[in-house]
Amino acid sequence: MASKAAAAAATTTASSNNSANASAEAQRRAKKWSSTSSLLAILASCMAMSVLFNFYHGHPDSGLHASHQGFRLDKNHHIYHKQQFRRDAKQLAERLKGKFQLAKQQTSPQSRLDVESLKMSHMQEGGAKPQSLQEQEAEEDGDHAGRQIDHPQNPNLKLANLNCIQYGGPRDRGAAQEMVYWQDIESDTRYQSPFFQKYQGRKYMTFEPDGGGWNNIRMAMETILGLAIATGRTLVLPPEQRMYLLRKDASKFKTSFSFQDFFPMHQIAAEQDGLHLITMKQFLEAEAMAGHLVNKETGKVEFPPGNRTDWDGEDVKLLREWLRNVTDTPYWSPTTCMAGFPKTSDPKDSKLLEETLHNMVSNRDFERRPYVDDPIPVNGSVYQRLKDVVNSRKQLCMYDAEKQAAHVLHFMCYHKAGVRFLVHFYAFLFFEDWREDLWMKRFMRDHVRYTDEIQCASARVVQAMRQKATEISGSPEFDTFHIRRGDFQFKKTRIEAEAIYDNVKSILPGNDNRTVVFIATDERDKKFFNPLREHYQIFFLDDFKAELGELNSNFYGMVDQLIASRGRKFFGCWHSTFTGFINRMRGYHSQNNQSPGWETGSLPETYYYVPENLMGAMHKYAPLIGASFNRENPTSWRQLDFGIDEIPKMMENTHVDPRRDALQQPPNLSKSQKV
Repeated sequence: MASKAAAAAATTTASSNNSANASAEAQRRAKKWSSTSSLLAILASCMAMSVLFNFYHGHPDSGLHASHQGFRLDKNHHIYHKQQFRRDAKQLAERLKGKFQLAKQQTSPQSRLDVESLKMSHMQEGGAKPQSLQEQEAEEDGDHAGRQIDHPQNPNLKLANLNCIQYGGPRDRGAAQEMVYWQDIESDTRYQSPFFQKYQGRKYMTFEPDGGGWNNIRMAMETILGLAIATGRTLVLPPEQRMYLLRKDASKFKTSFSFQDFFPMHQIAAEQDGLHLITMKQFLEAEAMAGHLVNKETGKVEFPPGNRTDWDGEDVKLLREWLRNVTDTPYWSPTTCMAGFPKTSDPKDSKLLEETLHNMVSNRDFERRPYVDDPIPVNGSVYQRLKDVVNSRKQLCMYDAEKQAAHVLHFMCYHKAGVRFLVHFYAFLFFEDWREDLWMKRFMRDHVRYTDEIQCASARVVQAMRQKATEISGSPEFDTFHIRRGDFQFKKTRIEAEAIYDNVKSILPGNDNRTVVFIATDERDKKFFNPLREHYQIFFLDDFKAELGELNSNFYGMVDQLIASRGRKFFGCWHSTFTGFINRMRGYHSQNNQSPGWETGSLPETYYYVPENLMGAMHKYAPLIGASFNRENPTSWRQLDFGIDEIPKMMENTHVDPRRDALQQPPNLSKSQKV
């Protein structure tokens, strides 16, 4: 017995020694790995500092000369230029990544496991709960931020990546990726308008945000952004200011906003060769205070009111009036004309585009019954594509030589003069070259999207909704409504909840009371929805305070839109621009998923609960008809990725005339050939 006990003791001692040795070895390897990582970090920092030094000093070996081709801060105009720097920075990142991966491979896999064991041991001894090694690495490399993700239904599609770790989750990649409809198309970033002036001095565009609700503001901003790119002008972002209905919880949250608060504006500009953005403060300091702006009436230099350059949070009425006096202010009204952009800066192309519309008007072809569910090819003739969007307008607002020569173009929001961009960008901007048309639509899809903070908050709520739906019905699917009430001026859409149910019950009966529904609404009295509760399990954004966290409550409308876009079936409100943007995002998802109807751009699971005669309006392709803001149209999402490889070819001939079609004649409007 004694010998057995001695043997057992020896075994225990040996085991303890082995464990201690293993622990010591793990610590040694961990220290080695830590040292290697630190060395690599120092190396990366040194290389980055060297790049920046050579960049700012124009070292001939750096390839980053301080010229118009580099990515630098122009001290005179505060403009970011990025072509060469982005390419060189990407190559540098790839080299560093290769060195980092090589170091990982040279460190044995077991040492990484030992580091994980040390973390677990620390937790067992009462330390803070550590992240897993995978979680740590995900945070260290941004959860693979910036990489493209294969689409599960469409293997030919590469979606962009949404990383929600820094915004409070969801940590589940699938839950975050569900929100993503945008892509990262490298060739698209190189596009520049034929009117983009590289060497002839900078020209600017200023504008007044729409005075309506958020989605009217968003629509106008998209149109102005498209105009800036199409004209090759530097866009001046308005100062931070209060926006209609976005003034909640002023004691807790910010209530004066710039567009950067809603969209990643500066990131967009950094990614696009053909877009330059500056703030109003930068513009006033660089141009106004330098005496470059002249009153149109007196011909004398005129400085901003009170010589103020920082108007953030201030009443901008005086600034607005001053801008109107010292800039060229086109009276372009989207109800009477379209902004026409020829395929080159050659005046002959401008004339050709005007003659095409004149030919259409002379033949009264635009008055003929519109074709429905028979979409034209996205690369159709100029005549076909113009007829699809002209919507009875008889003239083009041409960006002619006079407009090109203006130092600053200022677009007003002036209701009395009928100058208001309450119009979808694709309903106002017309490009002679179909490749530019599709590029602009892709640009809006891929870049003019809500910030990651808003997207991630929405993803958390969608994830929670799917969990609730699974608990209630056994399926993660849920349906969505946007029920517009509040200050909506279209009284015929303000129907009672009983009438809403009567209109949709044939599509969404809810007889077993297990149908899960999310409602986006501005109706504050939730008792209004009691008749719907008799048939559906209803949830509102108010039910997800925990998931929303500390998100600014003025962003809740955007979150509502994103959640509603993920419903299996969606019921919206005609005339509502809030509903319209939901439908456009559903269109983007439909194309990515190749859902039923995607070839024609139709959305068979998208409805209007009012009016009844338009309930299925989204089920068929139709050209623009009537007031363009009433709805979104399939032309804004249908087959946008066609001809992506044409962009580099087009850029080779940006300022020449590579081809000239004969004056387009009325086409045969028989069943259109599919692209």
